[in-house]
Amino acid sequence: MNKNESEELWIKVLSGTDEVQTRRFSALHALELGYGGISKVSRFTGLSRSTIEKGISEIKSRKELKKSTRLRKEGGGRKRIVDNDPRIIKDIDNIMEKNTAGDPMNHLVWTHKSTYTIADELKAKGHTISESTVGRLLKKQGYSLQANKKSKEGCASPDRDEQFRYINKKVKEFAEIGDPVISVDTKKKELVGEFKNAGTNWKKKGEADEVEVYDFRSTAKGVAIPYGAYDDQRNEGFVNVGMTSDTAEFAVNSITQWWRILGSKHYFQSKRLLICADGGGSNGSRNRGWKYFLQNFANVTGMEVTVCHYPPGTSKWNKIEHRMFSFISMNWRGKPLVSYKVIIELISATKTKNGLNIFARLDGGEYEKGKKFSDKEISKINIQKHEKHPKWNYSISPQKLEVT
Repeated sequence: MNKNESEELWIKVLSGTDEVQTRRFSALHALELGYGGISKVSRFTGLSRSTIEKGISEIKSRKELKKSTRLRKEGGGRKRIVDNDPRIIKDIDNIMEKNTAGDPMNHLVWTHKSTYTIADELKAKGHTISESTVGRLLKKQGYSLQANKKSKEGCASPDRDEQFRYINKKVKEFAEIGDPVISVDTKKKELVGEFKNAGTNWKKKGEADEVEVYDFRSTAKGVAIPYGAYDDQRNEGFVNVGMTSDTAEFAVNSITQWWRILGSKHYFQSKRLLICADGGGSNGSRNRGWKYFLQNFANVTGMEVTVCHYPPGTSKWNKIEHRMFSFISMNWRGKPLVSYKVIIELISATKTKNGLNIFARLDGGEYEKGKKFSDKEISKINIQKHEKHPKWNYSISPQKLEVT
């Protein structure tokens, strides 16, 4: 007899017992199953853990088991929410239902919904329900949820706190007079195709998306490199999705596109820009190409660009990580990124209760790795290093035109 058949027989037996008998029989089966038995019996009977534990306590007691004389009448106790509110199951199904069969974009709207989001939508429809009750109803309707977690950080720099205070000081200085401040970074590269994407979403059992067993680059349609710029003053994000390499040229071009599409419209009177960036990668503090291309940006826009780098091992403190990238990850969790169009649409559809809006675009440019910059080229950069931690803080001003 397999597991499912055994559980069905137990449910059949328990259907003819009263509350006390149900509790005690379930407790006995949990003891027989051993470790994890309470959870297993709770799952297929619907009884709470406390009820099963009470039954175990009764069975293990040295006192003689007697039939309780205080059984509730049939139908006694608090009414189930589905009895008091018959429409709620239908409304949950409508929320979870795919909007348009065959449209790869529409069903992405519901796959990322959490129990909190579903509870809010149900409340808006006039239901009274908590997020925990939503979770229980989803499970009874055949939905399941799984999750992953990853969190590690590097070693802290001894100058970390001092640099954080300096960054905060600069951010306030720029924001107080209305000059733009953006946090920038590259999100993790993603393979484009039918590959597993970390995270989960609520779906009917047996309806999980089927993906490739192995994540081979050779079988992918390409690679997506999301470089973002987050404007904290406006709670507005921008993501430039590259298709080749994460280079300094690509990073600065992403910032250039942000300025062209969003920044110049909101800060057209500003002559300064503050960029908060990690200390490594394509926008690293020691990346010669990063400074070289920022000089080109300053020349084209006529703006003085100030850069403040976060100390090593503190990348998660970068605002773009927890104000924008985290919500993008939540929005596309558990969904294969099958095409560039899906990626752009998913990023653009990312919203929060605090009003986050994100503009996303595809960058079809070719960015070559390993470009070299001579000492002569670097020496021409109009850079002024700050007194406080000059390796992390500097400003690049437009170069004066040479008169020939």
